[in-house]
Amino acid sequence: MSRSKKASKMGGFNVAPPLRPSLKIVLLFCLITLAATTNAFPDEDDFDIGSIDDAPDQRDNQHPEWFSHSFLDLQEDLKEAQNEGKLGIAVYFGQKDCAYCEKLLEINFGKEEDIVQYTRKHFNVIPIDIWGSKEVIDIKGNELTEKEFAEQEKTHFTPSLIFYTDDGKEALKLRGYHSPYKFQAALEYVVSGYYTKEPLSDYMQRADPPPKFEIGEITTEPFFDSEPYALDRRHFPAHAPLVVFFEQQDCHACDILHSDPLSDTQTRELLQGFQSLQVNMWADTPVLTPKGEKLTAKQWAKKLGIFYAPTLVFFDEQGAEIMRIDSVVRLYRLRGVLNYVLSKGYKKAPTMQRWREMQQQADPAGLREKGQEQEALSIKTTPIASFSSTP
Repeated sequence: MSRSKKASKMGGFNVAPPLRPSLKIVLLFCLITLAATTNAFPDEDDFDIGSIDDAPDQRDNQHPEWFSHSFLDLQEDLKEAQNEGKLGIAVYFGQKDCAYCEKLLEINFGKEEDIVQYTRKHFNVIPIDIWGSKEVIDIKGNELTEKEFAEQEKTHFTPSLIFYTDDGKEALKLRGYHSPYKFQAALEYVVSGYYTKEPLSDYMQRADPPPKFEIGEITTEPFFDSEPYALDRRHFPAHAPLVVFFEQQDCHACDILHSDPLSDTQTRELLQGFQSLQVNMWADTPVLTPKGEKLTAKQWAKKLGIFYAPTLVFFDEQGAEIMRIDSVVRLYRLRGVLNYVLSKGYKKAPTMQRWREMQQQADPAGLREKGQEQEALSIKTTPIASFSSTP
């Protein structure tokens, strides 16, 4: 037998003879090409976060024709999805002038054909207008309006999606806009049943693992507190609310956050009203949390279920979490959240959207001057035709 066809034995394993350098190069090229064409997720780098402009504007978003024409009885919608052999339903909360909704409808549910087909295969999508007055029967049988349903589900941001599987239980609530890569991973997290086994943060860590090597430094800001991080607020209330920036190295979304929204003068002025802290979500940096727990930054991020970088978590003066931004955020949305927390709007209204409506009704001009995000344009007391759910 010629040496080229002979396999030698080593430690009980059959080991093929070494390949010629030229053949190695050819095989390596083939493997790289195959990996590029069989990737299960859209390429993260293909999405430009900077393309989202959330400045106030009229957009008149229209949902796709393949969204369900539902009577908004979610129990019946779930049965219908089951009869069609699907896993369940996805309830989509949107509004017509939302820049982030526009991007979801245009990209994830538009140009990304793989995502569209995958979503349609496993879910019926039920659209909800967060300002609408149509009657909804929620998954538990409660009757309420679209607007009340949105408030009940704490939809601080649009778009938001809630996935219900065939057992009628909530599998995942996804707040805000996520790039096609992250969105596809979230879909597969539900469809593959991992939501019954582990938190989304663990699943996302495998789908998009943190850098193994330190690639550059995390961008910092002069208003961030320095170590040691002693944040315990249990016994003595702090003088200001706390915002914690969970970030990581080699993070394009983090870089965009620092180069655009955080470089804005008005945003920086608002942040002066906060205690601001930045942690590397994969680091072993010691932290005394607002609840008095001694954890590392990595342990804290895991305990909070952080799955997206950057995630901003807001705490009140007593250390209770108020809300978080764990999706793409641009200038006007960030300003809106900062104003909402600083003004203690969370004590006056069940959601940031409801608080904004109250602000606009009291002082429409003042809301614009404070730089609220585009969603203020959608505040109405009548249903929005583009998101109506007529049969």
